[in-house]
Amino acid sequence: MKYNEINMEGINKLMNVFYEKIRVDKGELGEIFNSKVGTDNDSWDKHKAKIASFWQGMLLGEGDYAGQPMKAHLELPPFKRELFGSWLSLFEESLNIIFESHIAEQILSRARAIAQRFEYMIFEAH
Repeated sequence: MKYNEINMEGINKLMNVFYEKIRVDKGELGEIFNSKVGTDNDSWDKHKAKIASFWQGMLLGEGDYAGQPMKAHLELPPFKRELFGSWLSLFEESLNIIFESHIAEQILSRARAIAQRFEYMIFEAH
């Protein structure tokens, strides 16, 4: 059953599906995340909870996310710009598993805007 509305349960499932795809990615995207987050389940559970809180704030206007996502991405070792497209593609696949299409598109639109801002700040704002 796909979710017909944005709620915390759906966001948590999205985090599980999406980050499982990231963890097993054999390309640079998986390498970046696994080196930053770690490879053990506990580290990934903490990361998923933190990012779920971020999305809860972005999509529901609630939650206790207190990180600095732009700073975290700016501090990563250099990576190819194309990885934003890879990230968005895996995110879209995951959204389509968890949410009805109109909800998936709503969340994806928000993710694209965030990715576009991060990409600009990392590659063009200097």
